Amino acid sequence: MSKEDMIEFSGTVTELLPNAMFRVKLDNEHMILAHTSGKMRKNRIRVLAGDRVNVEMTPYDLSKGRITFRFK
Repeated sequence: MSKEDMIEFSGTVTELLPNAMFRVKLDNEHMILAHTSGKMRKNRIRVLAGDRVNVEMTPYDLSKGRITFRFK
């Protein structure tokens, strides 16, 4: 799977879950389960409830995603 195949959405983190997982409500009202990307983990970028984030998802499973950017 290449990076071009990913679908990007914006959303808001609603809940922090164990194991560095987050419940994210997308702008289109869907709720998904997401984890932070490796670069965000490496640079210790914290994501809290209420943060606006960019999420990329694979077209094969639209219930899970990866948080790639946190807006300030």
